[in-house]
Amino acid sequence: MADQITKRSENYSQWYSDLVVKADLAEQSSVRGCMVIKPYGYAIWEKMQRTLDDMFKATGVQNAYFPLFIPKSFFSKEAEHVAGFAKECAVVTHHRLMNDPGGKGVVVDPEAKLEEELIVRPTSETIIWSTYKNWIKSWRDLPILCNQWANVVRWEMRTRLFLRTAEFLWQEGHTAHATAQEAMEETERMVNVYADFARNYMAIPVIVGHKSPNERFAGALDTMTIEAMMQDGKALQAGTSHFLGQNFAKSFDVKFANKEGQLEYVWATSWGVSTRLMGALVMAHGDDNGLVLPPALAPIQVVMVPIYKTDEERSAIIAKMEEFKKALEAKGHSVKIDDRDTLRPGFKFAEWELKGVPVRMAMGPRDLAAGTVEVARRDNMTKTTVPLEGLEHSVEDLLADIQKGIYEKALAFRASNVEKCDDWEEFKAKIGTGKFLLCHWDGTAETEQKIKDETKATIRCIPVDSFVCEEEGKDIYSGKPSKQRVVFAIAY
Repeated sequence: MADQITKRSENYSQWYSDLVVKADLAEQSSVRGCMVIKPYGYAIWEKMQRTLDDMFKATGVQNAYFPLFIPKSFFSKEAEHVAGFAKECAVVTHHRLMNDPGGKGVVVDPEAKLEEELIVRPTSETIIWSTYKNWIKSWRDLPILCNQWANVVRWEMRTRLFLRTAEFLWQEGHTAHATAQEAMEETERMVNVYADFARNYMAIPVIVGHKSPNERFAGALDTMTIEAMMQDGKALQAGTSHFLGQNFAKSFDVKFANKEGQLEYVWATSWGVSTRLMGALVMAHGDDNGLVLPPALAPIQVVMVPIYKTDEERSAIIAKMEEFKKALEAKGHSVKIDDRDTLRPGFKFAEWELKGVPVRMAMGPRDLAAGTVEVARRDNMTKTTVPLEGLEHSVEDLLADIQKGIYEKALAFRASNVEKCDDWEEFKAKIGTGKFLLCHWDGTAETEQKIKDETKATIRCIPVDSFVCEEEGKDIYSGKPSKQRVVFAIAY
């Protein structure tokens, strides 16, 4: 099966596209730019969703749901916001179809034009803040900590499965606070939830930092981000958290009476991650044999493959496997016995390698008689013979070791591809080779744009962790004074 996938060294982009399809994660749909997430891919997304949902709720967040359609006039109320999304909006203008009198099939009924056009949700700040106006009257109503799991539409012209599609799934948190300090603390709290999830569940070593003004979310005063390095050295923005100030509260006239009875505008945040995380998971860990899934997010953590010649052997081996399946499931692990009798063991091995199952066990009559089982690790493709006695404990330890090993491998890869750079010619030579370059920046949007125009590199973040970047220096491009380094990279 792996021979159906382009090698990473030959064409990384094609490798990614092949792997997403061949591993049964997703496929193109009949709607341009939209994808079908297949059951195996959706099972991974569900694990992400459940984990994140629990993490959100641990901070006091509650789930809600808001409309898919947003009145066009709402977008006009926040100028910077509408400018940021205008080119990506899908617009509903009519509400009814009719049979064409000219015999050309079904057409839009011209009599069914909407009084006001509706935007198909690209993000929900406007519709939510128009709602919060009804919910917030007094300081006692604050804070509001809401999240919604939803789909959004951003009419992308160039699409790639999971990374950039016209419709995708995500969560978007929207919170309202009495003070700027509370809102800023929420912004930071949620970006750190994302970082925790990326590091401890996705096994991806992300950098937490602030976006430069050019890269901020439309309508935000500050955007915090987690940035991940993929195996081609490019950056992927994996999640963002925004301090919106009072911009949306002012646009929708959302005020509250403070403890002194005076009216003030509410302070806001929003934060989100999407099915783009699925792309990150593939690109950060996959190899030429297929997916490599961290056990924390693998839909199947352990697959057992029986090897037999007779029905009697089959029954005895599967009975023993059922024992261990129950024992492992009692410890919270997901286990599958692949007892399909229409496929050879070698084909099954290749299929589960392709799908990234962390641990594979194979057992034949000799193993059963010897009281052992062959255990294969997906992350490093090694095999060992393990005693059946205490197997559930050794497998549990093995899963923990695999989770740790996948993270450490990704961290080592990042460490070997991050460099300080102080020379513009060196910058131009290295940035396209798959590097994160830590460079001085003079803080101006003009310099940032010129660097992007000449190299396609952007400031991924002004880091707050991972690297010590506060030091005096000169801007890599302009030569003007700089107080710190920032992370430059070419991004997806």
